[in-house]
Amino acid sequence: MFSQIGIIGGSGLDDPDILEGRTERYVVTPFGKPSDALILGKIKNVDCVLLARHGRQHTIMPTNVNYQANIWALKEEGCTHLLVTTACGSLRDDIQPGDIVLIDQFIDRTTKRVQTFHDGQSSSPPGVCHIPMAEPFCSKTREVLMEVAQGLGVKCHTRGTMVTIEGPRFSSRAESLMFRQWGADVINMTTVPEVVLAKEAGLCYASIAMATDYDCWKEHEEAVSR
Repeated sequence: MFSQIGIIGGSGLDDPDILEGRTERYVVTPFGKPSDALILGKIKNVDCVLLARHGRQHTIMPTNVNYQANIWALKEEGCTHLLVTTACGSLRDDIQPGDIVLIDQFIDRTTKRVQTFHDGQSSSPPGVCHIPMAEPFCSKTREVLMEVAQGLGVKCHTRGTMVTIEGPRFSSRAESLMFRQWGADVINMTTVPEVVLAKEAGLCYASIAMATDYDCWKEHEEAVSR
């Protein structure tokens, strides 16, 4: 199986028109169906596979995304590297709406999500997998993204800690202020368990986060509403 780049598109960032020569493939994994069809194509002669995290009609809320099936399907399709996008809220003054953050750490505040393929189900791999998570994101892939961002003149923060909440509700102001005290820089609802499962699957995973708002901690700013 040849190597391909997997792209997981987040909210508003899953346009299939980025691919040339597109074909669609619906697959079923031992963990069920992925969020949508795998869209195969090329970007400048590089083989890529695009998957809409929430489905192309954005019908799947963060808790109900089948992260296991999504990662499994991309690996089975031959992907070795995953580039993912996510919309997020900023927890820092210097991360302004529209900025890009190449996250390098996460804080997990989810409560309902399976975080391993070794979950004891009959269709799962046997045994238990204790996967190191000190460095969740692929540093080499992040370096490439940094170089590209610099070349494009994009305002890009080269590191950041993402706190992932369960959702679908947004944070209370007290929670938002607490996350700032914890050292989190941005907040979303999807990085975990996606990055954890990618790590367990042996895939190089890098996330491009785009700040859309200041969550609700910042006074005199419109609170996030959708």
